[in-house]
Amino acid sequence: MKILAASLATVALLAAAACSSGDTESASEPSSTPADQAVPDYVADVESTVEQLMRDNAIPGAVVQVSSPELGDWTGTFGVGDLDTGEPISADDHFRVGSNTKTMTVTAVLQLAQEGLLSLDDPISTYIEGVPNGDEITIAQLAEMRSGLPSYSFDPGLNATLDDDPGKAWTQEELLEIAFSYPVNFAPGEKFEYSNTNTVLLGLVVEELTGKPIAEVFEERIFTPLGLEDTSFPAIDDASIPDPHPRGYMFGTNVSTLETSVLPEEEQAEAVAGTLKPNDHTDDNPSWGWTAGAAISTADDLTTYVQALVDGGLLDERMQQTRLDSIQPVGAATAGYGLGMAQFGPLLGHDGQLPGFMTFMGHDPETDLTIVVLTNLSAVPSGEGSALTLVKGILPIFYGSQYQPPGDPARAPGTEASTPAPTPGG
Repeated sequence: MKILAASLATVALLAAAACSSGDTESASEPSSTPADQAVPDYVADVESTVEQLMRDNAIPGAVVQVSSPELGDWTGTFGVGDLDTGEPISADDHFRVGSNTKTMTVTAVLQLAQEGLLSLDDPISTYIEGVPNGDEITIAQLAEMRSGLPSYSFDPGLNATLDDDPGKAWTQEELLEIAFSYPVNFAPGEKFEYSNTNTVLLGLVVEELTGKPIAEVFEERIFTPLGLEDTSFPAIDDASIPDPHPRGYMFGTNVSTLETSVLPEEEQAEAVAGTLKPNDHTDDNPSWGWTAGAAISTADDLTTYVQALVDGGLLDERMQQTRLDSIQPVGAATAGYGLGMAQFGPLLGHDGQLPGFMTFMGHDPETDLTIVVLTNLSAVPSGEGSALTLVKGILPIFYGSQYQPPGDPARAPGTEASTPAPTPGG
């Protein structure tokens, strides 16, 4: 459950998830650019960078999509979706997107706020009873990860159950009971600390105010308006992924990676050499992530979604500006987090990680550059999130060698997610 806690936030911009195998040298045709359209100039550099990083970090497969009105659009597929069969990964593959789900949950909350059904200053106790400091924690503080509530994702018992019974359907009540069994970490608003508990509470608020299941809310308010036909939110008893999809991998177990996803040096070398194989987590039930991390999507849909998330189209102009203005520095100077949105240097968006998968979506509102990366490995052997490893290598191609990628906000120093370990739903 550690992975969920590592969202696209901006404090460890490329860290989280675990898994991989050594056969990444066979990159499938990396370009989906129409035959009659010139291949963008950046493609050769991106391809060589991604291929090298995948070899060096035991990443089985990846889909990279770049969209730019100025530079051109391109989609590349690399490596395999199945380590056993060697089947190439596909640009149409569906991936679990982890904490990118948080942006959807907070978007629904902001929509309800602009409709006058709630105020961002409302205390969570108005809607949910029994929350520690519930009379003081506001809806905004939950969305901005400043509530002080501990994340259930780091509970040893929960992680043990994820290993022993990966198909378990977790209820929201079970998740909150775990979270509330721990003391609060700080007073509301005192600082930033990434916690899946926050977004599960917000999901319950959305269901209460709309009177609808969250999957229906997402469909009506986000997926259908944007034409996201390959994006879905599963029921808690549904561990399936729509076809086509890759297998999802992770090194170690949820318990062994609870403190850190960094493998011992000897195991790191074995993983890169291909002699240490990752575990298959494709069929794990993501219900423990719920509205903090259970959604499923594709490269095309995430590109469309993050552009609307950042540029507008889901909120009215005033609420959209409120969201953008909410982003505050977290850790590195170029990293930040706000109302369900993270900043990675010039890009706004989020990332997400679950056992078996890691995804990143970022959009630059100044240049309209969009970068989406999806991988079928949680974290690389050195502990960093696999998708973030690739993003970190790609960004200098577009922003110059002087660009220093920020950290992932969800893993800012001093927070519970400061170690590059997976957190369910993250």
